[in-house]
Amino acid sequence: MSKKVIVLGEAREGALRNVSFEAIAAAKKISGGGEIVAVLLGDSVQSLATEMIHYGADRVVTVEHPHLKIYTSDGYSQAFMAVVEGESPDAVVFGHTALGKDLSPKVASKLKSGLISDVTSIEGEGSDAVFVRPIFSGKAFEKVKIKDGIDFITVRPNNIEPLAHDDSRTGDVSSVSVDIKNLRTIIKEVVRKSTEGVDLSEAKVIVAGGRGVKSEAGFEPLNELARVLGGAVGASRGACDADYCDYSLQIGQTGKVVTPDLYIAAGISGAIQHLAGMSNSKIIVAINKDSEASIFKVADYGIVGDLFEVIPMLTEEFKKMKAN
Repeated sequence: MSKKVIVLGEAREGALRNVSFEAIAAAKKISGGGEIVAVLLGDSVQSLATEMIHYGADRVVTVEHPHLKIYTSDGYSQAFMAVVEGESPDAVVFGHTALGKDLSPKVASKLKSGLISDVTSIEGEGSDAVFVRPIFSGKAFEKVKIKDGIDFITVRPNNIEPLAHDDSRTGDVSSVSVDIKNLRTIIKEVVRKSTEGVDLSEAKVIVAGGRGVKSEAGFEPLNELARVLGGAVGASRGACDADYCDYSLQIGQTGKVVTPDLYIAAGISGAIQHLAGMSNSKIIVAINKDSEASIFKVADYGIVGDLFEVIPMLTEEFKKMKAN
C-alpha cells in the first residue's frame, strides 16, 4: 500500500542541509510509490522549494512567518501541525538533528504517534518497511516495524544516501498561512560559538583530536588537514574538558554522534564514551603513540607514532595528491 509522507526540510544560513535530502530518500522507501510532500518553515524559504523537488519531493508546502526566522519549538510545532492537519499524512520524516530531536517528540505527541528516532537504514518498502536504529550507545542495533498508526521517524545524518539530483523534476509549490501565537519563548539574539566551514554532523571527513594534542595550538595541524580534505574538526571530551577547544566540537555519548566516510582520530585513547559517537564511521584511522590504545581496536587503519609528525606528513601527501 502506498503512503503519503511528509518530510521536514532544514535550512541553515539560507541553504538546505544535506540531511533534508537524506530524509526525502528515506521517505521514498516508506512511501512505497506514494506522494512525498516536503515542508519548509522559516521567514524566507520559498526560494529553496525547487531544490527539494529536484532531490525527489513531489511537491513542497512552505510556511513563512517572522516568528519562524529563528527556531523555537512552539513556533515550529504550530506551523508544522497546521500543514499536517491539512495533509493528513501516513508518515512523517525528520532529520535526527538538534532541531529534529527537539521538535519530533512534541509533534509525535500531538499526533498521538510513536516515534522511532535515530534511524540509520530502512529495509523493505511501503508497509513492509523495517527501521534499523542503534541501541546501547551503538553496541547493538534493533529492527522496528510499525504495525499501526503513523510512521514517524528521524534519520541520522550521513547514513541514507540522497536520491540523485534531477534538474528536470517539477512539482507544485504552495504556501500555507499560519497565525503563530502564544509563544512561550522569544529569541532576540543568537550568539554562535562554533567553527566555520563544514557542519560536523554532516561532514564526510572528520579529523578529531584528543588529550594528545596537548594544547589549543595543538589543534592547528588538525585544522590544516581538515581544510585540505574538505572536512571538519572534532574532539574528544577530554580535549574539551582541558580547554583545548570548544564543546561544540565534542564527539561522543554526551556530544555529537557522527558517521563520516573517513574519521581520523589523533591523540585519542578510545574511551567507550567517545567510541559511542564515532564507531559507525565507514573508515577509521587512528594515530596514537600508545600501541595499546583502545582506539586501535575499532580502527580500520592504525598508525603508531607522534601525531605532530604524522599529521603534517599526511597533510603534505594529500596536498600533492590534490595538485596532481
